[in-house]
Amino acid sequence: MTRPVPDGTKREQLPPAVIAQLKALPPAITPELGQAVWALLTPFHEKIGYTAPRIDRDLRYGDHPRHRLDVHTGEEPPVAAPVFLFVHGGGFVGGDKNVPGTPRHDLVGAWAARQGWVGVTMTYRLAPEHQWPAGAQDVAAAVGWIRDNIAGHGGDPGKIVVAGNSAGAVHVASFITGQGGGSLEGVAGAALLSGIYDLAPDNRGALEHVYYGDTPAEAASTLPGLVDSPVPLLFSVAERDPVNFHAQAAGVVAAWQAKHGAVPDLVRVEGHNHLSTIASLGIDEPALGVALRRFVERNTTRAGVF
Repeated sequence: MTRPVPDGTKREQLPPAVIAQLKALPPAITPELGQAVWALLTPFHEKIGYTAPRIDRDLRYGDHPRHRLDVHTGEEPPVAAPVFLFVHGGGFVGGDKNVPGTPRHDLVGAWAARQGWVGVTMTYRLAPEHQWPAGAQDVAAAVGWIRDNIAGHGGDPGKIVVAGNSAGAVHVASFITGQGGGSLEGVAGAALLSGIYDLAPDNRGALEHVYYGDTPAEAASTLPGLVDSPVPLLFSVAERDPVNFHAQAAGVVAAWQAKHGAVPDLVRVEGHNHLSTIASLGIDEPALGVALRRFVERNTTRAGVF
């Protein structure tokens, strides 16, 4: 179904019965949750189309086999368009920029292209072979590739918004706070979707231990750097995220309020879980898509991006 909005366009919205089914799923992040989410949502992506009109696949941004990215654009080549870079999740040990024959994660590139932007989806090195700060280093390298090459795809290298979900959000936060090196030049904003920012030992599950090992909390945690970041930030937490992600979001709010006397830009993704947050893009726009689009537009039209 579609929902009219004040600008006269229509944006997709999932039927209430599907939202009810999503809410009924256990919040634990398991293979069964993934199977259930994609079984529910893939038909909606197939209906509207989950691939951009043009995708330039497997462009190399580094030497490792997983240093690959895809560039997604519309039917008409854009001109100096904002660039939306998406970093997938996967618990630090898995995940990919696309799974052939499924919406994962071409749907993000298609969503970006429908906004008139250039979408970029990337893969990165995985733990346990590659531990902290490999993810942040790879995000930095991909952003560097975008600065050097995206104009040839119609993107503006001075209007880059970097977004990550779950482990991807952790890697983006690490990049934004300088853990992976690289430059923030051209980065107009960062969206951190269901991430972990306080890496105290008590906040590390088994997968965090695989990626961070014995890295001290003061080195691994990004929360202190995020509240001081010159880059505009958007945070989100899903209504049905596991409790630790809600605790992380609450920690962001508390730290931000203590530093700035205000709350951060934070979206509670109503009706969704850890996996369906990203899967909602394009088919349930009121959940996250509207706020994410506004964030990108607000920060790529301002002067003096980094």
